[in-house]
Amino acid sequence: MKHSVSEVQLKNGARGLFIDVPGATVMDYEFSFRAGEYLVPRNKWEVPHLMEHVVLGANEKYKKARVFQAEFEKNGAYSNASTGTISITYEAECADFEWQRILELLLLAVAKPLFLREEFVAEYGNVKDELNSRSNNHFRTLATTVNETQGLLSMTDRERLRQMKNVKRQDLIDHYKKTHTTANMRFIVAGDLKGRQAEVKRILESVRLPKGRTRYELPLEEPANLEKPVFIVRPSIKNMYFGMNTFAMTRFSDPEMDALEMVNTMLTATLHSRILGEARERGLVYSMDSGLDIARSYTGWWFGAQVMVKNAPALFEIIIRELQRVKTGDVTPDDLNAAKQYLLGRHQRSGQTVGGTVSGYAGRYYFDDTINDYHAIPERINAVTALRIKEVSQRMFSDNISALGILSASKNRHTLADQLYELTRPLWNA
Repeated sequence: MKHSVSEVQLKNGARGLFIDVPGATVMDYEFSFRAGEYLVPRNKWEVPHLMEHVVLGANEKYKKARVFQAEFEKNGAYSNASTGTISITYEAECADFEWQRILELLLLAVAKPLFLREEFVAEYGNVKDELNSRSNNHFRTLATTVNETQGLLSMTDRERLRQMKNVKRQDLIDHYKKTHTTANMRFIVAGDLKGRQAEVKRILESVRLPKGRTRYELPLEEPANLEKPVFIVRPSIKNMYFGMNTFAMTRFSDPEMDALEMVNTMLTATLHSRILGEARERGLVYSMDSGLDIARSYTGWWFGAQVMVKNAPALFEIIIRELQRVKTGDVTPDDLNAAKQYLLGRHQRSGQTVGGTVSGYAGRYYFDDTINDYHAIPERINAVTALRIKEVSQRMFSDNISALGILSASKNRHTLADQLYELTRPLWNA
């Protein structure tokens, strides 16, 4: 969507983005605080998650969560919240005609929650149910286990369930007071802002939160190299799940991340990609994913799939071969052009809605206050070269920090895991 972006610094210390989308029929709001699990002891890991559930409940004006939600949703507005390792984010979307009412209601909820004991008890039960449901996601279980083993900020859902008994209602209140300050807040307001920006700014500056001292720093994580595979036994699983990680102990620049995104696309993003395309053609695997992670001190690259045990060695051989090819610069003009066309189309599709446009800015802005130049992304995509892909691919393996995780019920699980682990070694030993 056509839009313009401006950064706003409020008198109360909060910072955020106004995204003006002329003619939009909805308004979107996000308020993000660095308040995730990294700020609590591991034995109270679930405090931020439980707190997020309770904050959008009863508040100073509406004494029950259901009453507040009925008022909030009466014209079809949507609200939600999410908790991660780093941040808690509250969001809402509403029809344009009620933009002010919804903005004021969302800020009321965020600024004046009551933390009622009965709602704490209810949400305690809801979070337990949520974690039980998540624990059935084998990819999630594998990823959190491997990450935790590597020393990253992570915890399996089964362990989170065991730790919940340590969380008391007062912990939520204390964590809220510690983290929900305007200095620790970032926000995005998006929609048709013509003639509204001054009023939106006035409402945001009147939010009844303490200013606080500063925004919390990002955590400093140092992933460890695992010299043997992580194996998780699940007797009911007839196939095998795997995840493979590699880390470079530096934060890549934007041009480097563009190149890494390009080669990641080239390898697994489409049914004609180098790894997934060949694996599908040979009937080895139905789907496969890979992705990138960037943190304060590292850049990560991961690969994962669900595959029949008998097909795993052949799939791994394709993965290793294709990664070795890009490390040596074996990237054809056709490979590069196809990946660029795919990324250009995906970029254009991503901004079709106000919410999609917000997503294009939110992650990076909340991470390090950088405002992505959305309109320059096509130019950045076209600037990626085969040489840059070669250099960034080599860099991702040069620090020799890796991990392999397997989740399976295979009777020969240790032999299988060791065999696959040995297949991967040349990637880091070259």
